[in-house]
Amino acid sequence: MAFVRVDDSEPLEKAIKRFKRMVEKEGIIREWKKREYYEKPSTINNRKKKALERKQMKKLRKIQSMKNY
Repeated sequence: MAFVRVDDSEPLEKAIKRFKRMVEKEGIIREWKKREYYEKPSTINNRKKKALERKQMKKLRKIQSMKNY
């Protein structure tokens, strides 16, 4: 949970920036977007499978380009 203590002498904009940075660091927004709607388990599996295929293709292309060099 993000929590920011603001001193009397501290400008509010600076405290807001600090709060935003803290929220990004803790991954609160990422988690919220992930839970925004229900995703079927099969959809999750398909998405992960496609991501893995893209990653493997990228790695293969990188290896092939290094061989040609």
